[in-house]
Amino acid sequence: MRMVSIVRRGGGAAGAAHLFDGSRYTLEPMDEADVVVIGAGVVGLAVARQLALAGREVLILEADERFGTHASSRNSEVIHAGIYYRPGSLKARLCLAGRDALYTYCRERGIGHRRCGKLIVAASAAELPGLGRVAAAATANGVALEELTRAETLALEPALECAGSLLSPQSGIIDSHGYMLSLLAEAESHRAMLVCGSCVTQLALAAGDRVAIGVNGAPPALKARTLVNCAGVAAPAVARLLSGLADRHVPTAYFARGNYFSLSGRAPFARLIYPLPEHGGLGIHLTLDLAGRARFGPDVQWIESCDERVDAGRASAFYAAIRRYWPALADGALAPAYAGVRPKIYSASEPEADFRIDDARAHGVAGLINLFGIESPGLTASLAIAGEVAVRAR
Repeated sequence: MRMVSIVRRGGGAAGAAHLFDGSRYTLEPMDEADVVVIGAGVVGLAVARQLALAGREVLILEADERFGTHASSRNSEVIHAGIYYRPGSLKARLCLAGRDALYTYCRERGIGHRRCGKLIVAASAAELPGLGRVAAAATANGVALEELTRAETLALEPALECAGSLLSPQSGIIDSHGYMLSLLAEAESHRAMLVCGSCVTQLALAAGDRVAIGVNGAPPALKARTLVNCAGVAAPAVARLLSGLADRHVPTAYFARGNYFSLSGRAPFARLIYPLPEHGGLGIHLTLDLAGRARFGPDVQWIESCDERVDAGRASAFYAAIRRYWPALADGALAPAYAGVRPKIYSASEPEADFRIDDARAHGVAGLINLFGIESPGLTASLAIAGEVAVRAR
């Protein structure tokens, strides 16, 4: 990686680009980079780490002033078992591989996590066939679930109301910020560099099978041998900046906001509680953090653009949904917490789409890898996604 310098805005040259908590650096003119990763969410950081460990020189460009500010920090922090996804899909394969790798990673590095398990509940007898469909999908993916009667479920979680449930012992929770800090630290220890406040605004094909990158309105002067687009909800927009990439290779971006509400007081549950999944999401579920605090969400709110403001007006729908499996939820117990926007590549009226990891075999542009539709279970699958990208990166 041949560089002129990375400098602190308003200051002198920086010795490193260790950009925690909004430290401000800017990218000065550069010649060529081996690998440029666009986006410092959890997947971008995992990809950067994997490529750096493989000996590649990696530069991470992040538009915001710190890493992991969007979907990576606006989710349920759940480690998914791999239950719901179409057998043979990238989501299914990478979720299972990523789940096991993530538990190992957290255990070996002391990252906060807990394999607490989760219950998928049928709120009424009419929903019991839905549990059967979920169980069949899990079996097809090689995920073991335990079918529980109502009495067996209440023996585990007495505050629940349900007709039956499925117990997923492999589901858990994670400190996602601690995980991202660890990914970044390992990437940087292998010479990767993160530069925040660097919004990619131009892309162009360059000689030698390179992609030229312009940042913050500057001409596309930085040439990358390998460019990995991990921009999340903005990935289709970033891909469309490249004039040499045919439109048919870039999916339409759709936006589904997931609102979260926090619970005042301690929840009477030791496990994650999920209803049956719905189109576009897994239903308004109860998740716990590592301190035992509970929050509910996300719902699925299809919107026209990326808007991460929590919609407090959704509260009544939350109370109704939660009380189907927890009737004792008290009035006034919920408070708006935060919202995230899923990077959808399908609309409310279309079948759910798989992850897309598009390399030159898909679009014909040497050195370009686009990651589209990396929504849930992206956090769980992040290490496996990184491995997949590393195999494809030239």
